[in-house]
Amino acid sequence: MAASEEYIPQVIAAQFRRQALRVWIVGLGVVMFWLVLILVPPIAKADGMTQLSAPLYKFFSYICHQIPSRSFFIDGEPFGVCSRCFGVYFGLVLGYLIYPLWRKIDEIEPVSKVWLFAACVPIAIDWALTFFGIWENTFLSRFITGLILGAACSTFIVPATVEITRNFTWKRFTKQQEL
Repeated sequence: MAASEEYIPQVIAAQFRRQALRVWIVGLGVVMFWLVLILVPPIAKADGMTQLSAPLYKFFSYICHQIPSRSFFIDGEPFGVCSRCFGVYFGLVLGYLIYPLWRKIDEIEPVSKVWLFAACVPIAIDWALTFFGIWENTFLSRFITGLILGAACSTFIVPATVEITRNFTWKRFTKQQEL
């Protein structure tokens, strides 16, 4: 049984549910926007808009090696990031999209961290096998291992952002109750 200090009035609980939905929608919008940003440089460059593509390629160069032989292409131009990074970001979008199908959006208790570490294993194996010359990874192996990690990360990002937002709201509510 929960202590009376932990009681949340039903009105506040309903507000938290609505707030969690808004946080999820905003988060989904942010990761989708990020994914679109990755696709803009090759499209813009292929259309001759280097004033748009060049700064975006430069921006993404700070977070990805952008080796063309490891990148997907649109119209003969490489994505803003390599296939593995694209897999991670696509996995974030996919994870956000399917999150409400397997878990309540307003649930802030995180899943076991073992799943995040388990999601790192395929990437580590894929990288290590190539590094040690056992086999050469492919676009598909890099994309899928990134996808697994990105989807796993979203299962931690959603409840974290909901909880952060909830904490600000709860502090505001308790301050109003004290007045």
